[in-house]
Amino acid sequence: MKKINYRKILVTILWIIAIAGLGSSLSFVSKSENNIIAKNINITILNNDKFLFLNASDIKKYFSTRNDSILSLPLKTINIRKLEIDLNSHPAIENAEVSRDINGEIKIDVKQRSPVLRIFNKNGESYYIDSESKLMPLNENYSARVIVASGEIFEPYAYRSKFSVNQIKKNKLYSELSILDEIYDVCTYINRDSILSQLIHQININTEKDLELFPAIGNHKIIFGDSQNMSEKFNKLKLFYSQGLNKSDSWTKYSAINLKYKNIVVCTKN
Repeated sequence: MKKINYRKILVTILWIIAIAGLGSSLSFVSKSENNIIAKNINITILNNDKFLFLNASDIKKYFSTRNDSILSLPLKTINIRKLEIDLNSHPAIENAEVSRDINGEIKIDVKQRSPVLRIFNKNGESYYIDSESKLMPLNENYSARVIVASGEIFEPYAYRSKFSVNQIKKNKLYSELSILDEIYDVCTYINRDSILSQLIHQININTEKDLELFPAIGNHKIIFGDSQNMSEKFNKLKLFYSQGLNKSDSWTKYSAINLKYKNIVVCTKN
């Protein structure tokens, strides 16, 4: 006759009781949480050390204008997912995450978009392009200090904002019609270089569709041409600056530095 293992039976019964108790506790916590009232909104702007497009008051005002009530409501009635979707539709927000806890606090973490370039088109319209290559409208509270591009740029915000610059670049037709992809590529290269980012502050598109760069010092322009062979052109420029403009009066000696031609730098004197 098989011997009954009472110890094993006892352990199994205790596990069943523990699991049942845990399930009951979780059910109680869930019901209690649903009855908790939202008492506080804790808003964190993750990259406000770089940009000041938004603050906590702006986020609360944004909810108010969209009739998104939060405070004094039961947690169970607050649609966290909808709040995230609404926030991520804000033109200055790159990403937003919303959560809640059993203390009645709604936690909101917001990352602002990071503009790298400001466009001024021929129609007097201005907008940014951000680090994700997406067009971004200006902000009435804050103006970012980024490279400025102007000149023969005709692309309006309303139409071009439907596509990122990277999408434009991958589409043969759009790329042929657009100058934004060339400007963005050159700007990105400049921003990633510690020397060039301190030197170049402005880009102009001339009537021949050449990119012209303007340094922060000196009174010359740098005729860059298109965005092809960027590394070669910028290496020539840095070499010329270190060897050709090594005297105190050299920065005012030339009106133009032309990088368009292979292996040479063509300079025009004042």
